Amino acid sequence: MASLGYVTMPPRQVIASLADIGYEAVGWTLAHFNPHVHTADTLREVVEQTHERQLDIGEIVVQQDYVTTDKALREERLNLSLACIETAGDLGIEVLNFFTGPAPWDKNAPVIGRDLAEGEAWNITLDAFTRIVEVAEKHQVRIAVEGVWGMLCHDYYTTRLLIDHFNSPWLGVNFDPSHDILAGNFDIPWIVRQWGRERIHHIHLKDAVGTQMDGMFLFPMLGEGRVPWAAFFEALDAIGYAGCCSVEFESFAYHNQVLKGDTSKAARLSFEQVHFLLP
Repeated sequence: MASLGYVTMPPRQVIASLADIGYEAVGWTLAHFNPHVHTADTLREVVEQTHERQLDIGEIVVQQDYVTTDKALREERLNLSLACIETAGDLGIEVLNFFTGPAPWDKNAPVIGRDLAEGEAWNITLDAFTRIVEVAEKHQVRIAVEGVWGMLCHDYYTTRLLIDHFNSPWLGVNFDPSHDILAGNFDIPWIVRQWGRERIHHIHLKDAVGTQMDGMFLFPMLGEGRVPWAAFFEALDAIGYAGCCSVEFESFAYHNQVLKGDTSKAARLSFEQVHFLLP
């Protein structure tokens, strides 16, 4: 995923860094792919430059928070999401990464149970995804919803409610095992099998230790947390998953203090770790 220090680099520099390391795909964020900021020609150039180096685009990370009591802000975020879907469809990009909200790291985000009822949060989310799924089906773009710690959809069970509500082949999951670990769901291979090949639209590779309940957790280096990596990859093979696995590097202290903010070093280190963890 082209995050951290990569967000300030030109796309061609990011692509060269990842291709030289050995990656076969890149996940672009809104820093490089935003139809409300970048021109259509600029977005097309990002796609063309990516393919010139024989890289796929694994996903576009849209991740807008819809669970807000500010209706105007919610509509703004939803309109950006829909524009991303339409643009992705036009440019042949297959997968977009979404989540639900509310974002626990945003001090202005509402707290479910304090600022709004859980039922109201679900009503907001279902209304938003009704429009998202409709546009995704029209443009044949797969939406990969990520259950994220502290959000309405934060693990397998809560995200399942959203996916099953629509039962659309265009709505699936971005499975990041770290968030289920934080929720106390440690049988990651079982969760992979429950989702199955049709529902897993993308994979994030990220480890975790701790619990989301008390906020005492971190995302360490791959292999240092509680994700059973060998069994995880074996389960993906067993269901026939053939999509992308995107490294999401969130060992922030290590990135800043040890690697001195050099994201290319983080990408190289992660690439090596993945290969050691493969069964």
